Amino acid sequence: MDPQQPGPAQPAPDDGDAGVVCAQCGTRAQGPPPTWTLSVEGGSRRHFCVDCARTHLRAIEGRLDSSWW
Repeated sequence: MDPQQPGPAQPAPDDGDAGVVCAQCGTRAQGPPPTWTLSVEGGSRRHFCVDCARTHLRAIEGRLDSSWW
């Protein structure tokens, strides 16, 4: 196992009306997209776009924090 794990992705600021931002890649969507994944990590909500969710499906199913992706 690599001891240098990447830190959590820093999502772009979400200013409410601008839509939802993917916490992994920064993709922005207008409104809460029904196909995106919502995760609660450390008490905060994080949205993930379809592409990022599919890429990291095993980690999501294993309930690993996105910092391990």
